[in-house]
Order: sequence, then structure tokens, then C-alpha cells
Amino acid sequence: MPNYAELYQQALQQRFAEGLMFNALYNTPNNQTVKWINAKTIQIPRITTGGFVDVDRDVVGSFTRRADNSWETKTLEHDREFRTLVDPADIDETNMALSIANITRVFNDEQKIPEMDKYMASKLYAEFLAYGGTANTTALSESNVLSIFDTFMEEMDDAEVPQNGRILYVTPAVKKILKQAQDIQRTLMVTQNNGSVNRNVYSLDDVTIVTVPSSRMKTAYNFTDGAVPDGTAKQINMILVHPLSVISPQKYEFVDLDEPTAATGGKYLYYERKYWDVFVIEKKAAGVKFHTAV
Repeated sequence: MPNYAELYQQALQQRFAEGLMFNALYNTPNNQTVKWINAKTIQIPRITTGGFVDVDRDVVGSFTRRADNSWETKTLEHDREFRTLVDPADIDETNMALSIANITRVFNDEQKIPEMDKYMASKLYAEFLAYGGTANTTALSESNVLSIFDTFMEEMDDAEVPQNGRILYVTPAVKKILKQAQDIQRTLMVTQNNGSVNRNVYSLDDVTIVTVPSSRMKTAYNFTDGAVPDGTAKQINMILVHPLSVISPQKYEFVDLDEPTAATGGKYLYYERKYWDVFVIEKKAAGVKFHTAV
């Protein structure tokens, strides 16, 4: 008899992370600096120092401490689970292992991965507002989209956000506006074999552009069952962010498929839990910019 739990694990490994739009932010290097102080609380290290002072050539000594360490404390809140029973008769009637793979594929493609993207966008927005940010709500057009982008870039430059590594997340509608924007410098690539023309815009000023479905770019979601737009949600059009401004600690992840037992009524039990969160680092909040609908 096939080991359905092993087949399930194989199917899961094949599907996870495909289609995750905010993968770069979920893999920010900041995750390696987290200090766990209890089951759901982390501390982010912060160091402050004084600056240079003039030399007094006539005095020796008078040393004082001018460097210190502090911690920014964050508490994880997004603790999620999914469970379902799978009847062996249904598995047999749908070609056994294939039904396990289908459950995995549908859950990851339609629920888990979209929720991870939705949570990233909406939590970043909440953190952005909490640190005093104000989203740009100017109606986007072919004539002003580059100007708004340039303003975001100028503000980051002035705040000394690293220029290398910035990412611009946009909806498909905004990507279309960028492709047609006035004054944009285009490089048209013509494939020699078939003469096709590639008009894609992959970056602006060395900023990588990532296109995210508009359904995953809302300011707020209801997470009662899955992730659906909240009644108060606005459309996010653009997020300009440096991954070093974000921390996305993953506390716990577990997935398994139990064999039928008397406790489960002779059915397989499919269970998954994921405990994670997303934060903006206070001193690096200047590395996050938003454009939303009014």
C-alpha cells in the first residue's frame, strides 16, 4: 500500500515558493540577526555612537563611553493553520497519490502563497503608516508615473537608503503605464530567429521591477478564512522598498498527513501550520514608499 504521507511531502516540496511575488522580502538578510527572547517575541539590535570631536593637545584622559546598544522589540501575531480530512475512498477513486498532490497544489497556489503575498503588502503598509509615512495618492498616468518614481528615489537617496538592491513592486496596470510612460528610455530586443520584439521594462535606474497581481496588493485584508480584501481596503499601486528595511521572521512551520485512525473516523488528516510576521525596522523606515488609490 502506498505511503501517502511520504507522497504528500514530495508533492509539497515541488510546489512551495512557486509564485511568491515577495520572495526577496521574505528572504531579507535581516532575518539572520533576530534574537528570540521568548516563544513569540524578537529583538532587533541597534547600536548608536557619538561622532568625532576636536583634539585637545594639552589634555590627556577624560575618556567616556560614547557607544551603546539597544533593542527594538517586535511580537509575532500571524499564526495560521489549515486542516482537512481526506477519505481513502476519494483517494482511490481519483488515482491515489495524484489526489494528495492536487490537494497540495491547490492549497499552495490558491491559498498559502497568495496569503503570504497579501500579508506582506498589507503589513508593510500598516508599518509604513505607523512610522509616520504618507502614501502618494496622485492618479497615475503616462505623463507623471516616472516623476512620482523619481520622487520616491530622491527621498530614499536623501535618507541614505542604499541605492543597490531596491525593488519596485507594481500591479499589472501600473506596469502597463510604465511601458508607455513618456520620456522612458527603451531598449527593444529583436529575436533574430523569429523577429519578435521584447518591450518589457525590467528595471528603472537599476531598480528591479516585480509585477504583482492587484488582488495581492491591498492595504488591508480579512484573515478570518483565507485572505480576502477588507471592506476598508485601498488598492496599492506601487511599493518601492529596500529589503534591508524589512524583517520577516519565520517562527514555526509544520506540515504532515496522518494515516487513517479511529480518532479520524478512518480518514487521512492533512494538517499545516505556519507562524510568521513582517515588520519594518524603525530606523530604516525611510526605505519603504507607497503609492495607493485615493
